[in-house]
Amino acid sequence: MSRESILSGKPLGPDEVAEETTLVSLRPERLSEYVGQKPVVKKLVIAIKAALGRREPLDHILFHGPPGLGKTTLAHIVSNEMKAGLVCTSGPALERAADLVGILTNLQKGDILFVDEIHRMPRVVEEYLYPAMEDFRIDLVLDPGPHARTVRLELPEFTVIGATTRAGLITGPLRNRFGLSLHMQFYGVEELVEIIRRSADILGLKMTDRGAETVALRSRGTPRICNRLLKRVRDFAQVENHDVVTEEVAVEAMDIHGVDEAGLDGLDRKYLRVIIEQYSGGPVGVAALAATLNEEKDTLIDVVEPYLLISGFLNRTSRGRMATMKSYRHLGLRRLPGQEEFPL
Repeated sequence: MSRESILSGKPLGPDEVAEETTLVSLRPERLSEYVGQKPVVKKLVIAIKAALGRREPLDHILFHGPPGLGKTTLAHIVSNEMKAGLVCTSGPALERAADLVGILTNLQKGDILFVDEIHRMPRVVEEYLYPAMEDFRIDLVLDPGPHARTVRLELPEFTVIGATTRAGLITGPLRNRFGLSLHMQFYGVEELVEIIRRSADILGLKMTDRGAETVALRSRGTPRICNRLLKRVRDFAQVENHDVVTEEVAVEAMDIHGVDEAGLDGLDRKYLRVIIEQYSGGPVGVAALAATLNEEKDTLIDVVEPYLLISGFLNRTSRGRMATMKSYRHLGLRRLPGQEEFPL
């Protein structure tokens, strides 16, 4: 079973990636339009105003947190606020040092280099980025062997914005070169409702307050998911000839996609059922769960578990994963005699 479902915080495929990077109708373009992440936005406002006041490039920024929370959106906003060019790439795309060098040597002063999934950058490429970020230069070794010589390339001052879902995998030397390290939090229901209302206005979709709240409650605290669900609700309303999206219309649309009132989909519920029914509620290691579910371990850690942890369905202990009593109640299961109790 693939995790690339409607509730995945990651883009579902090339079409959605293209939509996010080219069709910016749903993407805010200024910090004043951005909803949520108030501590992050406040720090960015101060840093941008200070840099503009000194007429200097912005300090390097690292955004880290679960997928779909607005890291890429903020990179575009920072570019707009700084009136700077934006060059986008990703860690896996930089396979060789030459790939990075080619990008860096074409940057203009003040430009922003956005590197998504920066923790997946190969180590040999990463080492070329150190002097580029710190001293704005690159030392290239030509003619390897006894006739080796070093050529230093001076670079214009630029800003690196890195985004990662696995901050713990970023090496210390790279992490220390970012002047701002900003953690993205899951969104509250009120913030998601505000995002849904803004997106619905742009899409020309009429919604009641309860309809918007219904979509927000099932969006797993993630703006990308709430916009994705909103489009599916719009499709359903159009096909079923509903002029206004009410609570009933939104619930019916979500039921078609298997998204329940807590924002869990089929894999989430299966994940919890496996812990409860096959491993007596836990503790159980993630490797065993991945084998049982026939899923990649990284997929469970990066995509499935963050929302289950923050919403109280799962506890991660030194001995393994354990289902909480909230999971039992949500699935309509009872704790059997001998199962270890792990309250909320």
